[in-house]
Amino acid sequence: MTLPLYTRAQQLPEILETRIAILDGAMGTMIQRFKLGEAQYRGEGYSGPDGAGERFKDFPRDVKGNNELLSLTRPDVIRDIHEKYLAAGADLIETNTFGATSVAQDDYGMGELAREMNLASAKLARAACDKYSTPDKPRYVAGALGPTPKTASISPDVNDPGARNVTFEQLRAAYFEQTVALIEGGADVILVETIFDTLNAKAALFAVEEAFDATGEVLPIMISGTVTDASGRILSGQTVTAFWHSVRHANPLTIGLNCALGATLMRPYIQELNKAAPDTFISCYPNAGLPNPMSDTGFDETPDVTSRLVHEFAAEGLVNVVGGCCGTTPDHIAAIGKAVDGTKTRRIFYPETA
Repeated sequence: MTLPLYTRAQQLPEILETRIAILDGAMGTMIQRFKLGEAQYRGEGYSGPDGAGERFKDFPRDVKGNNELLSLTRPDVIRDIHEKYLAAGADLIETNTFGATSVAQDDYGMGELAREMNLASAKLARAACDKYSTPDKPRYVAGALGPTPKTASISPDVNDPGARNVTFEQLRAAYFEQTVALIEGGADVILVETIFDTLNAKAALFAVEEAFDATGEVLPIMISGTVTDASGRILSGQTVTAFWHSVRHANPLTIGLNCALGATLMRPYIQELNKAAPDTFISCYPNAGLPNPMSDTGFDETPDVTSRLVHEFAAEGLVNVVGGCCGTTPDHIAAIGKAVDGTKTRRIFYPETA
């Protein structure tokens, strides 16, 4: 039986206080394994009742690579990926919505489909989580809000530093539409992830609060930034500590880092975040090391290597939520789950009240 939304949301903080929770791994890496062509992305050859049929057969632009469209055209693929991660032990499953904003979908000429994509993606994740949930191990849907391919604070033209290709209002409207659909589809938490531009993240967080007001549903928020290189800064220039102070007003359930780096390179920044945010749960889902085109996943690290490194984070008392980003698979997530099993979750320190 599916728990009411508020009940599910209330359980998650209690879990994070008692054990380390497991987030799923890469969606894109798993989709690549299906080796889908242009026809498959359009839904040709899929006869399931939840498919799009002939709807996109004659769409005038190429859609291969539009992973979010697969929630409409090949829901069997997305369902299979979700269930593999759940079978591997994931507690939280991200919706297939990383690029499902109208801003991002405009690159494919599909901006008007953003709401439909988010609703379908959330329902797929919800059904998978409900299938695998037990009283002892409930599963949660994390409604994923990605960064979009456009930035509000960085010029796309090196010759014109003041140029911008998106406005705060455009981002806000896109994220609002996305969040409302994710809530309607059954998300338990909202995950604003892979943040490389803090202003984009602020637009997302503003829109999320608006969506809560509009729907009457208030969900926990998870926030995850991306340190892009050895400078220890996100792309728009902030250190990890400065980034945290820019978004802490949202009172997130978790603050963390993901993508761009493997666990070894990410470690000092997770340590920095621990000092900066002692009263907030910490998440960490690194890439499987560095890119390696000769590898099966396109990245260096095997499940054994990634899980060993993540275990070190846990043993040091740095994390409450762990998982994987680019290059990670259900095998990585299963190995990570085993590696941190029995390791104490990071202790958080609540501010004293008068």
